[in-house]
Amino acid sequence: MNSLGVIGGLGPMATAYLLELITDMTDARTDQEHLDAIIFNRPSVPDRTAYILDHTKPSPVPPMIDIAQKLEALGVCALATPCVTAHSFHDELQSSVHIPFIHMVRETAAYLKEAGCKKPGIMATTGTVHMGLFQTALTDAGLSYVLPNDEMQQNVMSLIYDCVKAGEPADMVKFRAVSDALRADGCDAIILGCTEISIIKRDNELGPGYLDALEVLARACILACGKKLKPKYSSLIQQ
Repeated sequence: MNSLGVIGGLGPMATAYLLELITDMTDARTDQEHLDAIIFNRPSVPDRTAYILDHTKPSPVPPMIDIAQKLEALGVCALATPCVTAHSFHDELQSSVHIPFIHMVRETAAYLKEAGCKKPGIMATTGTVHMGLFQTALTDAGLSYVLPNDEMQQNVMSLIYDCVKAGEPADMVKFRAVSDALRADGCDAIILGCTEISIIKRDNELGPGYLDALEVLARACILACGKKLKPKYSSLIQQ
């Protein structure tokens, strides 16, 4: 039976929400119709953005490889992690195992192209932006993109670290400021490109025009394990 392996704890709330999304989005009428999954929750994995910006900091790669290999040994058919920034190390992680490691950033770019978007805005960690994860994936998909300016990027990081990771309510004034700035620069959709920002979408009514990368990942996980998607999730961008 096809089962999913999740490198979890990056972060803990995002991992729990990914499982919630997978459960909610699967077209299942009984418990037995849901996918099997093994979650290896290790929040002690070093901070991904901190390492990307300063390589003297502890690397998250060795513990992530260790988890990936343990999950593979348990017989899962595919791997995933809810942390967008961790996809900076995707090539190293993929080369350490013999099963597919779902790339949520590339999946997001492919979804946007299929949906007809031309110029999405990006809300993500400074580490993700610094590594060009979404920029590269979008360019490869033939799309352009909009990034926040320095002031707005500070707002994004505050939303992630001072609000969600700290267990505090999101500062929606900051969130709206970033969204408005991206739209003023001509974006036709906004990627919620950090799983802590996905939590903000879960807890607040954002309105139309957002694509949650965690929902894209949940969709990819369901399909990779041979399960069906509920019809209401055929479109992930609210119009």
